[in-house]
Formats: sequence, C-alpha cells, structure tokens
Amino acid sequence: MGFSIVVTGKGGTGKTTIAALLIRALMEKTTETILAVDADPNSNLNQVLGISLKKTVGDIREQLLEEKERLSPEMSKESYLEFMVHSSLVESSRFDLLAMGRPEGPGCYCYVNTLLRKIVLAISKNYPLMVIDAEAGLEHLSRRTTGNVDVMLIATDPTARSIETARRIFELSEQLQIDFRQIYAVANRVPDALKAVIAQSVEKLGLECVAVIPEDSLVQEYDIAGKSLMMLPDSSPAYRAIKDMVEKMPLES
Repeated sequence: MGFSIVVTGKGGTGKTTIAALLIRALMEKTTETILAVDADPNSNLNQVLGISLKKTVGDIREQLLEEKERLSPEMSKESYLEFMVHSSLVESSRFDLLAMGRPEGPGCYCYVNTLLRKIVLAISKNYPLMVIDAEAGLEHLSRRTTGNVDVMLIATDPTARSIETARRIFELSEQLQIDFRQIYAVANRVPDALKAVIAQSVEKLGLECVAVIPEDSLVQEYDIAGKSLMMLPDSSPAYRAIKDMVEKMPLES
C-alpha cells in the first residue's frame, strides 16, 4: 500500500470537506492517481468531488448474500466479490473513488467482510496515494478498520464537544496500538478571533494542530448549491489552508 491518510473526527466537523480539499491539494502536488475511499456509511464524498456513485461495497455485500445460492458453481464468492468491487470503482482522470456504504444488517457478515477487506487491501496496493474519509466517531477505531495508515487527521471545530471527541480518538488509537505513523489535529471552520485559542486547546491534548482552517463562506455557498469543491477558486481561504498543510506533508511511507 502507498502513502495513506485517514480523516476522522466527530460528526459535523467537516471531515468530508477536509478529505475532498485534501484530495484536490494532493492532485496539485503530485501527478499520481489517488484512491479516495468513502468509509462513512452516509456516503457523500462523491458529491463534494463532483462525481456520480452507482454502487457501494455495502450494496455489493448485501447483493452477494441475496444471490449466493444462485451463483454459478464455477465462480467462487471471492471471485464474484472481487469483480463487483472493481466494477464499483468510480474512475476519473486523477482519482478513483471507492465507497464502502451502508453498515451491516441482521445476520452473519464475518466471512464476507473478511473477503471484502482482503479485496479492498489488494486494490489499495495499486495506488501510491490513498485518502480515507472515515465514519464519524470511534467505531472504526474499535473495529480496527482504519489501522496501519501513515497519517491520521482528527477533524475538530471550535466546540468543546468536538475537542473532547478528538481527545478520545487520540487516546483510543494509542490504547489499541494502531499503527499510525503520525497523528495530527485539523481545526475546521475557525473564526479568526479563535484561531490561537483553538490551536492551544488542541495542543493541550498532546496533539499537533497541523492546520487551522478558517471559516469560508465560499465552502458554505458551494455546499448549499450542491457544487463540487473541486471547482472552488484557488483564493478560497479553506483550500489555501489545506494546500499549505499538504505542502508540508511528506508523501512517502
């Protein structure tokens, strides 16, 4: 697997926005094709990236469970899943998107999930760069679904609740001994008057605040209009903050 970055944090802190702008900034820094993974069950990374999504890995998992008895005996479940996951990849000129989709329903998913993790890992090895928009909160850490990545960015905003969630994510990642090479905080939607206060509050947790992203009316306007953040002007304060962060980030494992 190439260099990987996971964006996590409390719901509502703008982690999908951060992930999308991160992908855009990486596209400007490198000519490599990026794998974007939408690991949030509420899949909407495709919308801010400006591409259509037809099927998620969760949809494929449910489809297999419904059709497993009708599969040709010449095709194994693993071969079927591998074909379907590859067909669900949304390809663009500079990045490809894989959406994990809905969580499990009733029944046993252990075997299927084991196969899916194997297939997704195999796909990720074909990309030198991967950005994961993780689900909100702590579940993905406790299930060890985003372990062994190079950089974890914990999104927070100017609220005590999101900073507390950042603390818990940081502590849990250490308790589970997950192999993150670097863990940083990213403070999002911060008014100018609170920049220093928020950065200090985060750093008291023992986390380096690698970026303070200012409030940006352009991001809000694009979000309300349903426009892709890939079309934001370079003058966008939020994009400039993410771009500055990426410029300082080594992209080698």
